[in-house]
Amino acid sequence: MRNRTSIGSELLPGTLELLILKTLTRGEAHGYAIARHLERVSKDVLQVGESSLYPALQRLLVNGWVKAEWGESELKRRARFYKLTPAGRKALTRRRQTWSVFMAAVQRAAGLEYA
Repeated sequence: MRNRTSIGSELLPGTLELLILKTLTRGEAHGYAIARHLERVSKDVLQVGESSLYPALQRLLVNGWVKAEWGESELKRRARFYKLTPAGRKALTRRRQTWSVFMAAVQRAAGLEYA
């Protein structure tokens, strides 16, 4: 059985936004596609629920890090497609740097630092 983390209940604030921004570097996507991509690349460890995903997308919209347009999904359903903005790319760079520093500190503190 694999460990699964429901994003929103277990991860630190801002982590989901980082993951969404990184996902959108691949191109525009609707919410369901973003959630499935994160599930797939984490080998089913990260499960993103709607109650976490859509508020995070709204925060990214408010910050100007993504923009959204309505369109039609591959299943012919109305869906909101999100696209990374230049400000979002800059935010992603900053957040990745902060995350690297944070993870290195956690690894040292937990005795997980590798030589």
